[in-house]
Amino acid sequence: MTAQILYKNPKTILNKGTGFLSDYSHTLNPYTGCSFSCSYCYVRKMPVSIFRKEDWGSWVDVKKGAAEILDKALTREKAKGNVTIFMSSSTDPYQPIEYQERITRSLLEVMVINQPDFLFVQTRSPLVKRDIDLFAQLKNKVRISMTIETDREDIRKHFTPDAPPIGGRLKTLQLLRDADIPTQATIAPVLPSSNEFPDKLAGLVNRVCVDDYFMGDGSGGKRTKSLGIASKYQALGLEDWYHPSAYKIVYDRLKGVFPEEQILLSQEGFSPF
Repeated sequence: MTAQILYKNPKTILNKGTGFLSDYSHTLNPYTGCSFSCSYCYVRKMPVSIFRKEDWGSWVDVKKGAAEILDKALTREKAKGNVTIFMSSSTDPYQPIEYQERITRSLLEVMVINQPDFLFVQTRSPLVKRDIDLFAQLKNKVRISMTIETDREDIRKHFTPDAPPIGGRLKTLQLLRDADIPTQATIAPVLPSSNEFPDKLAGLVNRVCVDDYFMGDGSGGKRTKSLGIASKYQALGLEDWYHPSAYKIVYDRLKGVFPEEQILLSQEGFSPF
């Protein structure tokens, strides 16, 4: 999908961490909107989406001057106490427009000089590897969380046809690991996957987060249900995977490969602590 690109001049860039992300002092979104347009994205039912006339995924707002705004905000907020940042809560900081606009990289360049206490980067894009040089300068103050919700490309194409292929994400985790950048694989939401899924993650990460619609969409699964996601599972004959207990299928498989302390559930997997 080709998204309509709009340019905005925001007055603020840091927002207070609340709800599911209340462990963070702030959230940071380089863009508004996301052209990956994942069918299950909970943001589809949030005000940022429902108050727009256009469909979610068909538009992206670019935040002009974001780096300068962040630099001033960091200085101000650090004077008050610890600053921990989740990037991003309602967009992917490495969606395709980032190749051109480089807003995310400009924000990282600011944070390398004016460092927060911790930065958590959530993405599903191999483009994140471009910024390894900046992550290396943040050392243990950063963690890259790569969404890998399944190891099956047929499933990925059914639920997220505009998102990057799984193979590219796995290769990116290897590059991050080789560069000694703190990383994790995030299976969120839990989509149908193969028995071999944990083996494909072994050696790439020593930390895996498992989350699903019922634990992680901020409404006990109600937002996701309203998107009609159940019908996608029915179309594949995989209804058993759309259930509050379905995450245990993947969790139990992971326990056969990873020590239990390296498998984190939902909110604890996204925590800065």
